[in-house]
Amino acid sequence: MSFEPKILGFLCNWCCYAGADLAGVSRMQYPPNIRVIRVMCSGRIDPAFIFESLRVGADGVFIGGCHLGDCHYLEGNYEAVKKFEMVQKFLKLINFDNRVRLEWVSASEGARYAATMKEFTEHIKSLGPSPAGGNNPDKLILNKLRAMEEAASGDRMRVLVGRERKITEQENVYGEKTDMDNFFKIFDKAIVEEYERARIFIALEEKSRSVKDIAAELDIDPSIVLEHMIILKSRGLVDFGEIVGITPMFIKI
Repeated sequence: MSFEPKILGFLCNWCCYAGADLAGVSRMQYPPNIRVIRVMCSGRIDPAFIFESLRVGADGVFIGGCHLGDCHYLEGNYEAVKKFEMVQKFLKLINFDNRVRLEWVSASEGARYAATMKEFTEHIKSLGPSPAGGNNPDKLILNKLRAMEEAASGDRMRVLVGRERKITEQENVYGEKTDMDNFFKIFDKAIVEEYERARIFIALEEKSRSVKDIAAELDIDPSIVLEHMIILKSRGLVDFGEIVGITPMFIKI
C-alpha cells in the first residue's frame, strides 16, 4: 500500500484560504491529503501549534498567508516569518525542518495553491511517514518535539522573536545597537539552551535524577547540565531533592 501523508494546513482567512476556496470552486485537482484550519492571520499561528501538530502524528505542516506587503493586518505575515524561522531552527535539531512549509498565496491564486499542494504532498511522500506518527511512534522524537514546544512557548524565545526588529533597529539606553549577525548568534544560542532545559525538565517528570544521570541520558555534558539546573532552579521549576550518598538528586517542582 502506498504511503498517503497526513498534512495539516494553517491558512490565512483573507488570502490563502480564499485561494484554496477558489481552487475548489474552479475544480482544480490536487491531492486530498491536507486538512485545513482557518486562522484570521498567519501571524496568529503560535509555534506551539506546529510542534503539537507534528507530535500528534502529522507527517507535514503547511502554513499559508498573504504575500508580504499585502497583510490584512499590515504586518502579521512578517511576524509569521519570524516565528517560522524559529520553528525551523528548532526542528533542524532533529531533521524535521523539511516537514514544515511556509508559502504566500493570494485570494486570486487558486492555481498556485493547487500546484503548491501537489508539490508539498509529493515532497512529504518522498520523506516517508513521520517517526512521530503511526501506531508505534518514536518516544524519543515525541519527547524532543514536546521539549521544543515548551522551549518555544517560554518567555525568553517569545521576547527574542517579538522584539527582533526593536533590538536590531533601535539603540538601547546606552546608545548601543545589536547588528543582525550578533542577534542571530544570541538567538541560536538561546534555542539550544532552552531546548536542552526543556528536555531536562521533561526528564525530571518521571523521577528524581542526578546531574550525571541526566547528562548520560540526554547526551549533554555534565557541566552544561549543571548550568541548566541552576537556571531552572532560579525559575522555580526544579529543586534539590534527597541526597543519595554524596550526590544531590533534583526534582521537578
